[in-house]
Amino acid sequence: MANIKSAKKRIITSQKRAAANKAVKSGVKTAVKKVRAAVEAKDTAAAAAAFENAKSVIDRAASKGVLHKNTAARKVSRLAAAVKKAQ
Repeated sequence: MANIKSAKKRIITSQKRAAANKAVKSGVKTAVKKVRAAVEAKDTAAAAAAFENAKSVIDRAASKGVLHKNTAARKVSRLAAAVKKAQ
């Protein structure tokens, strides 16, 4: 355990940030799963709606720095291709 006051603060701060980042990543995974499920079910309307939501969530995660911008772009691209193929 850290003895210096600033080091103790950094530990607490990094734990808070890690928890927040984990929540954002979990939200991304959930949004992606919803799109994939709609595509599997061949429900094009639901897939399109879920894709728009997922795109928003992924872009928000990238802007916060939780996901790298290229990772976000790759995820959106693959989801768009899956939705387009399902239609």
